[in-house]
Amino acid sequence: MARRCELTGKAVLVGHNVSHSNIKTKRRFLPNLQQTSLHSDALSRPVRLRVSVKALRTVEAKGGIDGFLMQADEAKLSIRARRLKRSIARAQARIAAE
Repeated sequence: MARRCELTGKAVLVGHNVSHSNIKTKRRFLPNLQQTSLHSDALSRPVRLRVSVKALRTVEAKGGIDGFLMQADEAKLSIRARRLKRSIARAQARIAAE
C-alpha cells in the first residue's frame, strides 16, 4: 500500500540527515497517515479512508467528508476518493430532487 493520503495526495518526501561534520545521509519524511472512518451524511454510512492528520483537520473545518470532497480538486484525490465524490454528488442530487 502506498504511503499517500487519499484526500490530499500528501506523500513521502526525501531529504538528508546532516551531521555536525556536514556529512549528508539520505532519509525519508513519512506523512502521518491514519486509517479512519468518516461519516458521510449524503450516503448515511461511514467511509473508511487512509488520510493524513492534517487532512482530517481540514475535513472537519469544511463541514465533514461531503463538504470536503465537493470542494476538492480531482487530481489530488485517489481513485477511491474520486468514486466516493461521484457517489456523494449523485446522492445529494437525489436528495435535492425530492
